[in-house]
Amino acid sequence: MRTSSNSAEFYSAFHKKALEISAMSKAISEYLSADLSALSPNGNENPFIYFSGDIVQQAVSLSEEIAKAERCSGLEKKQLHVQTLRWLTYRLIQNCKRLELCNSNGRDFMPVLKRELKKFKSLQRRWAMML
Repeated sequence: MRTSSNSAEFYSAFHKKALEISAMSKAISEYLSADLSALSPNGNENPFIYFSGDIVQQAVSLSEEIAKAERCSGLEKKQLHVQTLRWLTYRLIQNCKRLELCNSNGRDFMPVLKRELKKFKSLQRRWAMML
């Protein structure tokens, strides 16, 4: 039987992982933006610069969605936040894959972020069952 303290500890660990991913994505994005912000010789901007911003926005939204799901009452509303969280995680992984293709030394950090996202996904499954 689960106790409320075990549930609170798990929620804390899950939320902490979301915050770690957020901090990691911000650091990676800053590193990438230095390489990707320069215009190409023909005057076009690098399209990967947008993906670096997307990972930050999506990573920050992870912890926000967790908090929203924990606050709301009613299973249907909680499930909507769980679905949003799954979608955000999926988009983050997809954007990491895209950024692995960019021409920057920062792309070497993408596998690290993807590994953390896989850990987050496994925590996410357990968390969704506990709601």
